[in-house]
Amino acid sequence: MPTKTTKNSSNRAQNGNGARRPAPPDSARSRGATDTFTIPGLSERDARATASTLQERLVSLIDMTLTLKHVHWNVVGAGFISVHEMLDPQYEAVALMADATAERIAALGESPNGLAGSLVANRSWDDYALGRAVVAQHLLALDSAYSGVITSHREALAHIHDLDPVTEDMLIGQLGQLEGFQWFIRAHLENGEGVIAKTSAK
Repeated sequence: MPTKTTKNSSNRAQNGNGARRPAPPDSARSRGATDTFTIPGLSERDARATASTLQERLVSLIDMTLTLKHVHWNVVGAGFISVHEMLDPQYEAVALMADATAERIAALGESPNGLAGSLVANRSWDDYALGRAVVAQHLLALDSAYSGVITSHREALAHIHDLDPVTEDMLIGQLGQLEGFQWFIRAHLENGEGVIAKTSAK
């Protein structure tokens, strides 16, 4: 996804990215009346690091679901129906990935944040740029969006590798699906030699 410089890093703590905040002064945890928890056999430090990485993946996956629905509603022109109908199963699958990611964060003892304000504050890319546009334009933009999600998923995978093999396995499964969906997009764009033009006719 296209990169922009934002107030991301300064806002992460107040908007939440999976890291544990100090307990309020009069909470049960601050009084020692309750224990924190995480996955048995996983240290709290590794759990927090894993959850923080997963929170970033959650933001990315939620944004991708919204992008897929937006394209589903706004794609027009020749080939409309095949692309329109192709995108709904992708939307449903990516939504399931977001749900699994959020539930893994919760299982690690952290609080997943899928709220719109957190999404906007913690992402490092701009909104999807197209409104109503023809098939080829949307598919090129979607190819770029998938590249962003897949690249950042692979970076997260490298980080998770030494922390939690169960979370690593979940991300590997998600990557397999995401890469397959990108192939579907690219198959509509490439010519007989396997070349995709970098621009499309309006």
